[in-house]
Amino acid sequence: MQSEIQDAVNYYVGIDVGTASVRAAMIDQAGTVVAQADEPIQIWEPRPDHYEQSSDDIWAACCKVAKKVGQGIDSKHIRGLGFDATCSLVVLDKQFQSLPVNSEGESHRNIIMWMDHRASRQVDQINRTKHRVLSFVGGVMSVEMQPPKLLWLKENLQESCWDKAGYFFDLPDFLSWKATSLPTRSLCTLVCKWTYSSSQGWDDSFWKLIGLEDCVTDNYTKIGNQVLLPGASVGNGLTADAAKDLGLPEGIAVAASLIDAHAGGLGMIGADVKGHNLPCEKQPITSRLALICGTSSCHMGISKNPIFVPGVWGPYYSAMVPGFWLNEGGQSATGKLIEHVVHGHAAYPELQSKARASGQSIYTYLNRHLDQIKKSLPLGFLAVDLHVWPDFHGNRSPLADLTLKGMIVGLTLSQSLDDLAVYYLATIQSIALGTRHILEIMQAAGHHITTLFLCGGLSKNSLLVQMHADITGMPVVLSREVESVLVGAAVLGACASGDFASIQEAMKRMGRIGKVVWPNEQVKRFYDKKYQVFLKLVEHQREYKAIMHSS
Repeated sequence: MQSEIQDAVNYYVGIDVGTASVRAAMIDQAGTVVAQADEPIQIWEPRPDHYEQSSDDIWAACCKVAKKVGQGIDSKHIRGLGFDATCSLVVLDKQFQSLPVNSEGESHRNIIMWMDHRASRQVDQINRTKHRVLSFVGGVMSVEMQPPKLLWLKENLQESCWDKAGYFFDLPDFLSWKATSLPTRSLCTLVCKWTYSSSQGWDDSFWKLIGLEDCVTDNYTKIGNQVLLPGASVGNGLTADAAKDLGLPEGIAVAASLIDAHAGGLGMIGADVKGHNLPCEKQPITSRLALICGTSSCHMGISKNPIFVPGVWGPYYSAMVPGFWLNEGGQSATGKLIEHVVHGHAAYPELQSKARASGQSIYTYLNRHLDQIKKSLPLGFLAVDLHVWPDFHGNRSPLADLTLKGMIVGLTLSQSLDDLAVYYLATIQSIALGTRHILEIMQAAGHHITTLFLCGGLSKNSLLVQMHADITGMPVVLSREVESVLVGAAVLGACASGDFASIQEAMKRMGRIGKVVWPNEQVKRFYDKKYQVFLKLVEHQREYKAIMHSS
């Protein structure tokens, strides 16, 4: 915590609600994080593919972390507040009270999480309509979006939830409502997860066609009819009640919010790169791809004109950077996959013990262990005979196939720590190969990407960063402030405060780059071959499925 604050400096609070925790940061006008705090939040998994949270629990966590980062800061210099969050669905009644999204009737569990896949049948039903709005989500809607979740609620919890519902919020918009008491929605959430069009608004025919004509009633009051650009100031700022809850000054600007991955993109994609000899230095910002890696990963590419990419969400106008179209690729399980692989291995207790004894995290220990066993060959060659297809939770991009499963080829009977380390390596390689797959599809559709900007929790893992550089053949830029998502949330608050003329100006001033990781050209041929195997894996999985489902 910084105790001595310069009077001339202005500050902005960024609050990020991730999958398992809420984080907040106090960030100055130069983009420096001067204080940071985090608080865990609860997840319920009542049955397979059902993931729920509580909006009361999340707001309470927001209040705790906001109060922590505000300590020692002169309140007159705190100018703005920005929120970002996962694209989870919050359900409230007409009096803004929580409604249950579960058959148990537990009303405090009123959020269907982004990674919840209960609506797989409903998303298939929606995709079979081939409605024109689907062309703006890569051709097929994802189960992680909101219409299939809404349809599931109507079909399964009509009396206890659907008929009583007054408001459905994307989680980022719920937070700005809590802060301002205004049910405004961000263009980001509505365009990216709800089929709203920045130019045409809602499409009545879509909602009626899928059986959700209730949403059209009363000019879309339930799902949003007051829409603001991300970073726009909401109403009169922070209300007295919210200010007391958060420990922040009443009336400070509150910004229209962003989805968490989009905040990560905002926090780094516009940074000044002069003097680093990067290929994007003399190219437009559209040559950069922001890769936000956490529980899942998102690949954010922008363009001046709309580009339609098969299996990749978008194009969405002004959904992240005003004036630019956004395409969003993604992998549904990355950090979660690595954790699943490592924690589930027979050698995990040994790994835990040795990492603890050495005073290192398990991933730092694994990375160093790989260095020790690689001998004279490049580290990646340890997985020459071990290949992983990473879609243990379905494929979000670019195949947009929820039914795909994970695959592992090359297992042995070994249960040693060496075996765990190589399995971990192959898993990380598969995630980077998935990024290469998404990039190639985006490039083929018309994007011209030369540089990766990587942030999020996994960006702290040096092995994952190097694998992304080696496997894509592109330099990877890391942010000077590791928490680019929090910087992006603060950029929103800074823009809402009026201290910057535009989002672009705030991005350039507050987003700063740190380390650059370059690809190792000596391993290019190895990873070209590894990529060929990668594509064969999914080809074979589909062949096996066709055989098993043939008559």
